[in-house]
Amino acid sequence: MEEQKMPLENQCSFTGIRPVMVDLPYPKIQAERQNPAYANLLSNDYCGAVSEMSAITQYINNENRLSAVQCPLAKTLLGIAMAEMMHLQKLGELIVLLGGEISFAAMQQNGRRKMWTPEYITIPQHARQMLSADIESEKQAIRQYQMHMKAIQDSGVNALLSRIILDEEYHIMILHTLLDEVK
Repeated sequence: MEEQKMPLENQCSFTGIRPVMVDLPYPKIQAERQNPAYANLLSNDYCGAVSEMSAITQYINNENRLSAVQCPLAKTLLGIAMAEMMHLQKLGELIVLLGGEISFAAMQQNGRRKMWTPEYITIPQHARQMLSADIESEKQAIRQYQMHMKAIQDSGVNALLSRIILDEEYHIMILHTLLDEVK
């Protein structure tokens, strides 16, 4: 008699997942005037090596690999990825408002554009390493946003970057808590 095989199935349900973010509104997407130089600078936050595109991809990759074995952790990572998606969307609106274009290519210091690549993300094998890499990525993003805020003399642009930093700091706090819980 042939034994009936059960299909493999991921039991982790992502129903009801919400973005993991600070409970404060985002400022209006506004700028004092068009400024392609600011748009180019923000293109790095949008899709450079340290960017919202990189963060989203890294979180989704980690969530995919953890969902079948560590569902609660995977759910939190998906929630953080959703917040990063909102950052990406808001930066994109601001780049266009500033007179830039969305092309998934970041403006480099040498004036050339470089297309986003998955080479920018870290793909460790174990949950603790994933969380550590995510924490480091969040710290790099904060440093880059702060550096860009010093270079940008536009209160509307800097208001958005300041609000995004609050979410990134919150993500670091949550990721440290998760790191303490993961074996």
